[in-house]
Amino acid sequence: MTHATTDAPGLGTVLREWGRIGCIGFGGPPTHIALLRALCVERRKWLSEREFEDAIAACNLLPGPASTQLAIFCAWRVRGRAGALVGGAAFIVPGLIVILALAALFLTGSPPLWVRGAGAGAGAAVAAVAVHAGAGLLPAGWKRAKTTGRLRWGAYLGLGVVAAATLGPWLVLVLLGCGAVELAVHRKRTSLLALPVGTAAAGAGVFLSVAWVALKVGALSYGGGFVIIPLMQHDAVDHYHWMTGGQFLNAVALGQITPGPVVQTVAVVGYAAAGLAGGLLASAVAFTPSFLFILLGARHFDRLRGNPSVRAFLDGAGPAAVGAILGSAIPLALSLDRPWQYAVLAGAAILLLALKRGVVPTLLIAAAAGSALALLGVGLPG
Repeated sequence: MTHATTDAPGLGTVLREWGRIGCIGFGGPPTHIALLRALCVERRKWLSEREFEDAIAACNLLPGPASTQLAIFCAWRVRGRAGALVGGAAFIVPGLIVILALAALFLTGSPPLWVRGAGAGAGAAVAAVAVHAGAGLLPAGWKRAKTTGRLRWGAYLGLGVVAAATLGPWLVLVLLGCGAVELAVHRKRTSLLALPVGTAAAGAGVFLSVAWVALKVGALSYGGGFVIIPLMQHDAVDHYHWMTGGQFLNAVALGQITPGPVVQTVAVVGYAAAGLAGGLLASAVAFTPSFLFILLGARHFDRLRGNPSVRAFLDGAGPAAVGAILGSAIPLALSLDRPWQYAVLAGAAILLLALKRGVVPTLLIAAAAGSALALLGVGLPG
Protein backbone atom coordinates (compact mmCIF):
# COMPACT_ATOMS: atom_id res chain seq x y z
CA MET A 1 0.00 0.00 0.00
CA THR A 2 1.20 3.50 -0.70
CA HIS A 3 0.58 6.17 1.89
CA ALA A 4 -0.79 8.98 -0.24
CA THR A 5 -2.86 9.52 -3.33
CA THR A 6 -2.03 11.89 -6.17
CA ASP A 7 -5.03 14.03 -5.24
CA ALA A 8 -4.34 13.98 -1.51
CA PRO A 9 -6.73 16.21 0.46
CA GLY A 10 -5.53 19.09 2.59
CA LEU A 11 -5.24 18.71 6.34
CA GLY A 12 -8.28 20.96 6.71
CA THR A 13 -10.33 18.44 4.74
CA VAL A 14 -9.05 15.59 6.90
CA LEU A 15 -9.87 17.57 10.06
CA ARG A 16 -13.40 18.30 8.83
CA GLU A 17 -14.27 14.85 7.48
CA TRP A 18 -12.80 12.77 10.30
CA GLY A 19 -14.21 15.22 12.85
CA ARG A 20 -17.66 14.76 11.32
CA ILE A 21 -17.36 10.99 11.75
CA GLY A 22 -16.19 11.52 15.33
CA CYS A 23 -19.33 13.57 16.01
CA ILE A 24 -21.91 11.27 14.40
CA GLY A 25 -20.27 7.88 14.92
CA PHE A 26 -22.78 6.46 17.40
CA GLY A 27 -23.02 2.69 17.58
CA GLY A 28 -19.42 1.56 17.80
CA PRO A 29 -17.15 -0.13 15.22
CA PRO A 30 -19.82 -1.19 12.67
CA THR A 31 -20.94 2.44 12.34
CA HIS A 32 -17.36 3.71 12.17
CA ILE A 33 -16.46 1.25 9.41
CA ALA A 34 -19.56 2.14 7.41
CA LEU A 35 -18.88 5.88 7.67
CA LEU A 36 -15.21 5.51 6.75
CA ARG A 37 -16.09 3.34 3.76
CA ALA A 38 -18.69 5.84 2.58
CA LEU A 39 -16.16 8.66 2.83
CA CYS A 40 -12.93 7.08 1.59
CA VAL A 41 -14.18 4.50 -0.91
CA GLU A 42 -17.59 5.53 -2.20
CA ARG A 43 -17.69 9.32 -2.03
CA ARG A 44 -14.08 10.55 -2.31
CA LYS A 45 -12.52 7.38 -3.85
CA TRP A 46 -9.30 7.89 -1.93
CA LEU A 47 -9.06 4.10 -1.41
CA SER A 48 -10.20 1.18 -3.51
CA GLU A 49 -12.62 -1.35 -2.03
CA ARG A 50 -9.83 -3.92 -1.82
CA GLU A 51 -7.48 -1.49 -0.06
CA PHE A 52 -10.18 -0.70 2.47
CA GLU A 53 -10.96 -4.35 3.18
CA ASP A 54 -7.23 -5.06 3.55
CA ALA A 55 -7.00 -2.17 6.01
CA ILE A 56 -9.85 -3.61 8.10
CA ALA A 57 -8.15 -7.00 8.20
CA ALA A 58 -4.77 -5.52 9.12
CA CYS A 59 -6.21 -3.40 11.92
CA ASN A 60 -7.99 -6.44 13.32
CA LEU A 61 -4.60 -8.12 13.66
CA LEU A 62 -3.42 -5.39 16.04
CA PRO A 63 -4.17 -4.98 19.74
CA GLY A 64 -6.19 -1.93 20.65
CA PRO A 65 -9.41 -0.40 19.31
CA ALA A 66 -9.63 -1.61 15.70
CA SER A 67 -12.06 1.00 14.38
CA THR A 68 -9.92 3.81 15.80
CA GLN A 69 -6.88 2.29 14.13
CA LEU A 70 -8.83 2.05 10.88
CA ALA A 71 -9.70 5.75 11.11
CA ILE A 72 -6.06 6.62 11.74
CA PHE A 73 -4.91 4.33 8.93
CA CYS A 74 -7.33 5.81 6.38
CA ALA A 75 -6.13 9.31 7.29
CA TRP A 76 -2.52 8.11 6.93
CA ARG A 77 -3.34 6.55 3.59
CA VAL A 78 -4.73 9.77 2.13
CA ARG A 79 -2.46 12.37 3.80
CA GLY A 80 0.56 10.65 5.33
CA ARG A 81 1.71 10.95 8.94
CA ALA A 82 0.36 14.46 9.41
CA GLY A 83 -3.02 13.24 8.18
CA ALA A 84 -2.91 10.30 10.59
CA LEU A 85 -2.31 12.61 13.56
CA VAL A 86 -4.94 15.16 12.53
CA GLY A 87 -7.55 12.60 11.43
CA GLY A 88 -7.05 10.38 14.47
CA ALA A 89 -7.37 13.30 16.87
CA ALA A 90 -10.45 14.62 15.05
CA PHE A 91 -12.06 11.17 15.29
CA ILE A 92 -11.33 10.77 19.03
CA VAL A 93 -11.75 14.24 20.55
CA PRO A 94 -15.53 14.86 20.02
CA GLY A 95 -16.48 11.71 21.89
CA LEU A 96 -13.90 12.46 24.58
CA ILE A 97 -15.45 15.87 25.24
CA VAL A 98 -18.95 14.39 25.47
CA ILE A 99 -18.00 11.48 27.70
CA LEU A 100 -16.00 13.64 30.13
CA ALA A 101 -18.94 16.05 30.40
CA LEU A 102 -21.24 13.11 31.18
CA ALA A 103 -18.70 11.72 33.66
CA ALA A 104 -18.76 15.04 35.50
CA LEU A 105 -22.56 14.85 35.61
CA PHE A 106 -22.71 11.26 36.88
CA LEU A 107 -19.69 11.18 39.20
CA THR A 108 -19.45 14.68 40.71
CA GLY A 109 -21.50 15.79 43.70
CA SER A 110 -25.14 14.68 43.90
CA PRO A 111 -26.76 14.45 40.46
CA PRO A 112 -30.56 14.73 40.24
CA LEU A 113 -32.61 11.63 41.01
CA TRP A 114 -33.64 11.12 37.38
CA VAL A 115 -30.00 11.28 36.25
CA ARG A 116 -28.98 8.65 38.79
CA GLY A 117 -31.87 6.48 37.67
CA ALA A 118 -30.91 6.87 34.02
CA GLY A 119 -27.37 5.74 34.82
CA ALA A 120 -28.59 2.76 36.82
CA GLY A 121 -30.96 1.76 34.01
CA ALA A 122 -28.40 2.04 31.23
CA GLY A 123 -25.81 0.30 33.38
CA ALA A 124 -28.19 -2.60 33.96
CA ALA A 125 -28.35 -3.21 30.21
CA VAL A 126 -24.60 -3.37 29.68
CA ALA A 127 -24.29 -7.11 30.31
CA ALA A 128 -26.79 -7.73 27.49
CA VAL A 129 -24.75 -5.44 25.24
CA ALA A 130 -21.66 -7.56 25.94
CA VAL A 131 -23.50 -10.75 24.98
CA HIS A 132 -24.82 -9.04 21.86
CA ALA A 133 -21.30 -7.92 20.89
CA GLY A 134 -19.83 -11.38 21.38
CA ALA A 135 -22.70 -13.17 19.66
CA GLY A 136 -22.25 -10.97 16.61
CA LEU A 137 -18.70 -12.28 16.22
CA LEU A 138 -19.53 -15.97 16.57
CA PRO A 139 -20.70 -16.79 12.99
CA ALA A 140 -17.58 -15.45 11.26
CA GLY A 141 -15.36 -17.07 13.88
CA TRP A 142 -17.07 -20.43 13.46
CA LYS A 143 -16.58 -20.22 9.72
CA ARG A 144 -12.85 -19.55 10.17
CA ALA A 145 -12.66 -22.44 12.65
CA LYS A 146 -12.21 -24.78 9.71
CA THR A 147 -8.58 -23.62 9.77
CA THR A 148 -8.16 -23.98 13.52
CA GLY A 149 -10.26 -27.08 14.04
CA ARG A 150 -13.72 -26.92 15.56
CA LEU A 151 -12.68 -28.61 18.82
CA ARG A 152 -9.75 -26.30 19.54
CA TRP A 153 -11.79 -23.26 18.51
CA GLY A 154 -14.50 -24.22 21.00
CA ALA A 155 -11.89 -24.78 23.71
CA TYR A 156 -10.33 -21.35 23.14
CA LEU A 157 -13.79 -19.77 23.21
CA GLY A 158 -14.65 -21.50 26.47
CA LEU A 159 -11.36 -20.51 28.07
CA GLY A 160 -12.03 -16.90 27.15
CA VAL A 161 -15.49 -17.02 28.77
CA VAL A 162 -14.13 -18.54 31.99
CA ALA A 163 -11.15 -16.20 32.15
CA ALA A 164 -13.25 -13.06 31.69
CA ALA A 165 -15.65 -14.22 34.39
CA THR A 166 -13.02 -15.21 36.95
CA LEU A 167 -9.50 -13.95 36.31
CA GLY A 168 -9.86 -10.18 35.96
CA PRO A 169 -6.41 -8.70 35.26
CA TRP A 170 -4.95 -12.06 34.18
CA LEU A 171 -7.32 -12.40 31.24
CA VAL A 172 -4.68 -11.21 28.79
CA LEU A 173 -2.44 -14.15 29.72
CA VAL A 174 -5.19 -16.55 28.66
CA LEU A 175 -5.55 -14.74 25.31
CA LEU A 176 -1.81 -14.89 24.73
CA GLY A 177 -1.69 -18.50 25.87
CA CYS A 178 -4.41 -19.57 23.43
CA GLY A 179 -2.57 -17.81 20.63
CA ALA A 180 0.70 -19.49 21.62
CA VAL A 181 -0.92 -22.95 21.69
CA GLU A 182 -2.39 -22.52 18.22
CA LEU A 183 0.93 -21.20 16.94
CA ALA A 184 2.69 -24.27 18.34
CA VAL A 185 0.15 -26.54 16.63
CA HIS A 186 0.65 -24.63 13.38
CA ARG A 187 4.44 -24.85 13.58
CA LYS A 188 4.34 -28.55 14.33
CA ARG A 189 2.00 -29.16 11.42
CA THR A 190 3.74 -26.98 8.85
CA SER A 191 7.27 -26.41 10.23
CA LEU A 192 6.90 -22.64 9.64
CA LEU A 193 8.89 -19.98 11.47
CA ALA A 194 7.75 -18.72 14.85
CA LEU A 195 5.85 -15.53 15.43
CA PRO A 196 8.17 -12.47 15.72
CA VAL A 197 8.54 -11.30 18.38
CA GLY A 198 -10.15 10.71 42.35
CA THR A 199 -9.76 14.40 42.33
CA ALA A 200 -7.80 17.14 40.64
CA ALA A 201 -5.43 17.10 43.61
CA ALA A 202 -4.55 13.43 43.15
CA GLY A 203 -0.94 12.52 43.78
CA ALA A 204 1.61 11.33 41.26
CA GLY A 205 0.98 7.72 42.30
CA VAL A 206 -2.66 7.93 41.23
CA PHE A 207 -1.71 9.36 37.85
CA LEU A 208 0.82 6.57 37.35
CA SER A 209 -1.87 4.02 38.19
CA VAL A 210 -4.30 5.66 35.76
CA ALA A 211 -1.64 5.62 33.04
CA TRP A 212 -0.92 1.93 33.68
CA VAL A 213 -4.58 0.95 33.49
CA ALA A 214 -5.03 3.00 30.30
CA LEU A 215 -1.91 1.49 28.72
CA LYS A 216 -3.28 -2.01 29.28
CA VAL A 217 -6.55 -0.93 27.68
CA GLY A 218 -4.84 0.55 24.61
CA ALA A 219 -2.17 -2.09 24.10
CA LEU A 220 -3.87 -5.35 25.10
CA SER A 221 -7.50 -5.11 23.95
CA TYR A 222 -7.53 -7.81 21.28
CA GLY A 223 -10.99 -8.44 19.89
CA GLY A 224 -12.74 -5.19 20.75
CA GLY A 225 -13.39 -2.90 23.66
CA PHE A 226 -15.40 -5.42 25.69
CA VAL A 227 -12.37 -7.69 26.05
CA ILE A 228 -10.75 -5.23 28.44
CA ILE A 229 -13.88 -4.59 30.53
CA PRO A 230 -13.08 -7.32 33.12
CA LEU A 231 -9.57 -5.91 33.43
CA MET A 232 -10.82 -2.33 33.85
CA GLN A 233 -13.49 -3.45 36.28
CA HIS A 234 -10.94 -5.22 38.47
CA ASP A 235 -8.59 -2.23 38.51
CA ALA A 236 -11.16 0.56 38.89
CA VAL A 237 -13.52 -1.16 41.35
CA ASP A 238 -11.71 -3.95 43.19
CA HIS A 239 -8.04 -2.94 43.23
CA TYR A 240 -7.88 0.87 43.31
CA HIS A 241 -11.46 1.51 44.53
CA TRP A 242 -11.85 4.54 42.28
CA MET A 243 -15.47 3.63 41.51
CA THR A 244 -18.30 1.53 42.81
CA GLY A 245 -19.60 -1.35 40.71
CA GLY A 246 -22.63 0.73 39.75
CA GLN A 247 -20.49 3.67 38.69
CA PHE A 248 -18.39 1.37 36.51
CA LEU A 249 -21.52 0.10 34.78
CA ASN A 250 -22.44 3.74 34.13
CA ALA A 251 -19.00 4.27 32.60
CA VAL A 252 -19.42 1.33 30.22
CA ALA A 253 -22.88 2.55 29.24
CA LEU A 254 -21.53 6.05 28.55
CA GLY A 255 -18.86 4.53 26.31
CA GLN A 256 -21.63 2.87 24.30
CA ILE A 257 -24.00 5.81 23.87
CA THR A 258 -21.44 8.50 23.04
CA PRO A 259 -19.97 8.92 19.54
CA GLY A 260 -16.50 7.75 18.62
CA PRO A 261 -14.49 4.88 20.10
CA VAL A 262 -16.08 2.66 22.76
CA VAL A 263 -12.68 2.51 24.49
CA GLN A 264 -13.43 6.07 25.69
CA THR A 265 -14.85 4.27 28.73
CA VAL A 266 -11.33 4.47 30.14
CA ALA A 267 -11.65 8.27 30.26
CA VAL A 268 -14.51 7.91 32.75
CA VAL A 269 -12.33 5.61 34.86
CA GLY A 270 -9.55 8.20 34.75
CA TYR A 271 -12.00 10.95 35.71
CA ALA A 272 -13.20 8.93 38.71
CA ALA A 273 -9.59 8.46 39.83
CA ALA A 274 -8.17 11.94 39.32
CA GLY A 275 -10.74 14.34 37.91
CA LEU A 276 -10.48 15.99 34.51
CA ALA A 277 -6.70 15.59 34.37
CA GLY A 278 -7.08 11.87 35.02
CA GLY A 279 -9.68 11.51 32.28
CA LEU A 280 -7.50 13.31 29.74
CA LEU A 281 -4.43 11.31 30.76
CA ALA A 282 -6.29 8.01 30.50
CA SER A 283 -7.55 8.81 27.01
CA ALA A 284 -4.15 10.00 25.78
CA VAL A 285 -2.35 6.92 27.07
CA ALA A 286 -5.02 4.48 25.83
CA PHE A 287 -4.94 5.81 22.26
CA THR A 288 -1.18 6.38 21.93
CA PRO A 289 -0.46 2.73 20.97
CA SER A 290 -2.98 2.96 18.11
CA PHE A 291 -1.21 6.00 16.66
CA LEU A 292 2.19 4.33 17.05
CA PHE A 293 1.02 1.11 15.39
CA ILE A 294 -0.14 3.03 12.33
CA LEU A 295 2.65 5.62 12.14
CA LEU A 296 5.39 3.02 12.54
CA GLY A 297 3.85 -0.06 11.01
CA ALA A 298 1.22 0.82 8.39
CA ARG A 299 3.61 0.32 5.49
CA HIS A 300 4.19 -3.24 6.69
CA PHE A 301 0.52 -4.23 6.93
CA ASP A 302 0.57 -6.38 3.80
CA ARG A 303 3.48 -8.44 5.11
CA LEU A 304 1.85 -8.76 8.53
CA ARG A 305 -1.39 -10.05 7.05
CA GLY A 306 0.48 -12.53 4.88
CA ASN A 307 2.56 -14.02 7.71
CA PRO A 308 1.21 -17.54 8.41
CA SER A 309 2.57 -17.49 11.95
CA VAL A 310 0.71 -14.30 12.77
CA ARG A 311 -2.43 -15.83 11.34
CA ALA A 312 -1.97 -18.98 13.43
CA PHE A 313 -1.47 -16.98 16.61
CA LEU A 314 -4.69 -15.07 15.98
CA ASP A 315 -6.55 -18.27 15.16
CA GLY A 316 -6.03 -19.11 18.84
CA ALA A 317 -6.29 -15.65 20.40
CA GLY A 318 -9.30 -14.66 18.28
CA PRO A 319 -11.88 -17.14 19.63
CA ALA A 320 -10.54 -16.61 23.15
CA ALA A 321 -11.17 -12.89 22.71
CA VAL A 322 -14.74 -13.57 21.55
CA GLY A 323 -15.22 -15.79 24.59
CA ALA A 324 -13.88 -13.01 26.80
CA ILE A 325 -16.45 -10.60 25.37
CA LEU A 326 -19.23 -13.07 26.18
CA GLY A 327 -17.75 -13.84 29.58
CA SER A 328 -17.51 -10.17 30.51
CA ALA A 329 -21.31 -10.22 30.84
CA ILE A 330 -21.00 -12.32 34.01
CA PRO A 331 -19.13 -9.84 36.26
CA LEU A 332 -21.15 -7.02 34.74
CA ALA A 333 -24.42 -8.73 35.69
CA LEU A 334 -23.08 -9.57 39.14
CA SER A 335 -22.42 -5.87 39.71
CA LEU A 336 -26.18 -5.18 39.73
CA ASP A 337 -27.61 -4.85 43.23
CA ARG A 338 -31.29 -3.94 42.70
CA PRO A 339 -33.95 -6.45 41.60
CA TRP A 340 -35.46 -4.02 39.10
CA GLN A 341 -32.11 -3.77 37.32
CA TYR A 342 -32.33 -7.46 36.44
CA ALA A 343 -35.72 -6.81 34.89
CA VAL A 344 -34.17 -4.03 32.80
CA LEU A 345 -31.33 -6.40 31.86
CA ALA A 346 -33.84 -9.02 30.70
CA GLY A 347 -35.71 -6.42 28.65
CA ALA A 348 -32.46 -5.24 27.05
CA ALA A 349 -31.55 -8.82 26.17
CA ILE A 350 -34.91 -9.27 24.44
CA LEU A 351 -34.50 -6.03 22.50
CA LEU A 352 -30.94 -6.82 21.38
CA LEU A 353 -30.97 -10.57 20.85
CA ALA A 354 -34.56 -11.38 19.94
CA LEU A 355 -35.89 -8.19 18.36
CA LYS A 356 -32.51 -7.17 16.83
CA ARG A 357 -32.71 -3.57 18.00
CA GLY A 358 -29.60 -1.39 18.00
CA VAL A 359 -27.30 -0.89 20.98
CA VAL A 360 -27.78 2.87 21.32
CA PRO A 361 -31.63 2.79 21.22
CA THR A 362 -31.62 -0.11 23.70
CA LEU A 363 -29.41 1.75 26.15
CA LEU A 364 -31.51 4.89 25.82
CA ILE A 365 -34.68 2.88 26.52
CA ALA A 366 -33.00 1.28 29.55
CA ALA A 367 -31.92 4.73 30.77
CA ALA A 368 -35.46 6.08 30.36
CA ALA A 369 -36.85 3.11 32.28
CA GLY A 370 -34.37 3.64 35.09
CA SER A 371 -35.14 7.34 35.25
CA ALA A 372 -38.90 6.70 35.41
CA LEU A 373 -38.50 4.07 38.11
CA ALA A 374 -36.27 6.39 40.16
CA LEU A 375 -38.90 9.10 40.04
CA LEU A 376 -41.47 6.50 41.20
CA GLY A 377 -39.35 5.86 44.27
CA VAL A 378 -37.58 2.55 43.61
CA GLY A 379 -34.25 2.04 45.34
CA LEU A 380 -31.12 3.04 43.44
CA PRO A 381 -27.66 1.46 43.61
CA GLY A 382 -25.37 2.95 46.19
